Amino acid sequence: MTETTTPPVEPGAFREAMAHLASSVHLVTTDGPGGRAGFTASSVCSVSDAPPTLLVCINRGSSAYAAMSANTVLCVNTLSGEQAGIAGAFGGRTPMDERFAAAAWGRLATGAPVLEGALTAFDCRIVGRHAVGSHDVLFCEVVDLAEPGGGQGLVYAGRRYHTLPVTVVPPHDAAA
Repeated sequence: MTETTTPPVEPGAFREAMAHLASSVHLVTTDGPGGRAGFTASSVCSVSDAPPTLLVCINRGSSAYAAMSANTVLCVNTLSGEQAGIAGAFGGRTPMDERFAAAAWGRLATGAPVLEGALTAFDCRIVGRHAVGSHDVLFCEVVDLAEPGGGQGLVYAGRRYHTLPVTVVPPHDAAA
């Protein structure tokens, strides 16, 4: 049997296709021996609910990479539509101190910075790391949750931010 090799998808074509994928916007923050740092991320998803685990991707060229590599904790802060400005600050070349000065912060179990007013925040311990291409995939066990905030959700699609109404529906097995 002859194996046919398919040429890889060009990076520019892949980025163009990904621009059509709408994603929630998050600030991923950390603090510890590697210092305090954070970045804007749309590459966050649930892995499991037993134990509660998230997947977070970080570019190894990111200004937050050294701190994320040295620290063992992080917080995934899901942004509201009113927080697009802070998403922009954490997504650019803004110095870390200026990024954190742009908002109010708290802490939960791990000590990672938790954004006040976020739609929700997942306080995590990093339990695994895997290098893929230009990024590291972090597997993060959720150890605490912030009280949910209110407002519309912030999503990224078409290379810009959009707001989206968020309505949480009770589970089917909830008592009526």
